[in-house]
Amino acid sequence: MNDILPGRMLLSHNFDVAGDIVPALSREEFAQVFIEGLADRKQLKCRLVDNPHWIVEVLFPTEEFSPQQVGELCAYALLEKRQTQSSQSVSFRESHSAAMPEILVLGGIKTTPATSSSPNALQPGNWGVDVVETLSSEAFLQAIAWDATIAQKPTDSIFKIELKK
Repeated sequence: MNDILPGRMLLSHNFDVAGDIVPALSREEFAQVFIEGLADRKQLKCRLVDNPHWIVEVLFPTEEFSPQQVGELCAYALLEKRQTQSSQSVSFRESHSAAMPEILVLGGIKTTPATSSSPNALQPGNWGVDVVETLSSEAFLQAIAWDATIAQKPTDSIFKIELKK
């Protein structure tokens, strides 16, 4: 049982929302969303990473969690953070509650050679995950040609989580 390698997921943040709807998060604030939001799951280990693209590393036991399940936990951690922010400010809530962003968590396993030997770079077998905040997940997915991108990929090598209003 101990010979099972942990799953590794690296998260990036795509903030596709005007800053007056919800505040932009710094790299440190974004990492804290998951460090705190997943803290009750002792099997998951989260940390801020020093990488130009990736922000958070999540290690998880593959015998207990699928990558999609970890992605769902990440989506709900961000949703909870955004709901907490909006409930802390009455004027913010009144003026923006209808405009809360939709959350997408788009994951894919790396199958090509690493582009860097850095321990904070995405390595083959790791999951690269884009955590997206957008006003329209449909428009965002069209803009990045998601359907075309995943068309030739095996279904167990990608996942998509959508939290809509």
